[in-house]
Amino acid sequence: MGLTPLQALVCVASAAPVLLAISAGRWPQALTLAAVGGLTAVLVVVPVRGRPALRWLADLLMFQTGVLMGWSSWQSRAAAGIPGPAHEPDLPGVLTRVVFPDGPPFRDQGRVCLIHDTGEGRWGATARLTHTGVGMLSDAECERLAARLGNLLLGIGHREVIDRMSLLVRTVPDDGTEYQVWRAGHLDPAAPPLARRTTAELDATIGSISVRTELFVTVSGTETALRRPAQAAGGGVTGRAYALYRVLDGLDDGLKALGVRTVSWLSGAGMAEAIRTGFNPAAAAVLTNHHLTHAGSHADQGGAGGLPMAAAGPTQAPSPAPRAYHHDGFSSVSYAVLMPEPGTVFGSLGPLLGVRTAGERRTVAIHYEVMNQRSASRAVQGNRFRSNVITDWKRQKGFSATAVDERQAGGALAQERAVAAGHAMVRFTVAASITVPAEWNLEDHAAKLENDASGRFRLLRLELAQDSAFVSAALPLGIGLPRLRGALQ
Repeated sequence: MGLTPLQALVCVASAAPVLLAISAGRWPQALTLAAVGGLTAVLVVVPVRGRPALRWLADLLMFQTGVLMGWSSWQSRAAAGIPGPAHEPDLPGVLTRVVFPDGPPFRDQGRVCLIHDTGEGRWGATARLTHTGVGMLSDAECERLAARLGNLLLGIGHREVIDRMSLLVRTVPDDGTEYQVWRAGHLDPAAPPLARRTTAELDATIGSISVRTELFVTVSGTETALRRPAQAAGGGVTGRAYALYRVLDGLDDGLKALGVRTVSWLSGAGMAEAIRTGFNPAAAAVLTNHHLTHAGSHADQGGAGGLPMAAAGPTQAPSPAPRAYHHDGFSSVSYAVLMPEPGTVFGSLGPLLGVRTAGERRTVAIHYEVMNQRSASRAVQGNRFRSNVITDWKRQKGFSATAVDERQAGGALAQERAVAAGHAMVRFTVAASITVPAEWNLEDHAAKLENDASGRFRLLRLELAQDSAFVSAALPLGIGLPRLRGALQ
């Protein structure tokens, strides 16, 4: 009936005293126990905005305990006057469990920064992509791209090293740094004053509403899957890096089939900049100016003079509010994007990236996990079993199957046939966020994002977990896919 084993156990335990009291003829006691058991079942089973009421109570108690004890307040070591080693990350919250060792050189791109999530035991890497965009594509072209994405995920499923891929798109205000540096190098001193004034007015008008898009992809695999090939490659961080590199080398063609023009795997400095600009969008101007004025030091290519990992995080992050996250003079709200029952099409998440006000930043992250054949078979068999049980029970009681039941039964059968034919099953989640300067009215901009999703998707605001949700929605680290709950396609 859609219950987890723990929920079913609680319901049975709540009903057992009632049945015992009825069998003994103690009717007043049975009524009292029924009321208590019914309330317990409601607290455990009935979802309230994505979580059962009892889970809300537990999360609220933990959240308030962390705030009162000061566990969730964070300040960087540099801001406190005790800076650590430049290569050691200094990050808040869930990011404290992540380390970023440098791997050996990869092709002509220099060293690649590895992402080691010690909490989940995963190793990954992130690449910065440039893409042609999908806003002007026809429906047929979007269908072809969707099929190619499916082929890419199917290829990942056939590999033993990686099983997750995350796509992150950040639409941020264009600060005009690149244009200003170009202007400074090409300005003609003999230009007429009127032409200069006209150009300055155009720059001020057009530049204030310009936006640019950043696209990242992160792939990762479990420690269990990497252990054997890593030992064959020499063991340690270097062995795990070589095991990942063999997979990364074959991803370029699959990504370029999706319209990607360039794939640049991030070095340690490039990863530090991606994290830093995620926390502080205003830092992009200084970093971009440094790259343009210091040739050969671009962080993605492992050049010298890049941002150290110790400076990747925010300077200060106070205790997260229940409905927002504040960091380095900016405020963010993050959501889980719930897909509609009829499904969606390639490029349909585009409206969530449409900036409505100059100065705001929007992000959308899609986290995919390709399930192995055994897990996929077990999942589809469980779905088929549940749909058959519900249909048979209704038929025995004289009820006809509803359209929803028929659709679920048909979907479960189609999934079982697809898995039996060798196709992969993908578990995924989608997260979105909006970031604005701290002095702005955050709720007004959050409402604009909700309006853009209205009629297409349902946004679930991740209350009491906004700091972790921000990591999932705005940072290219591949963190964010829940362990138990997810959608199947």
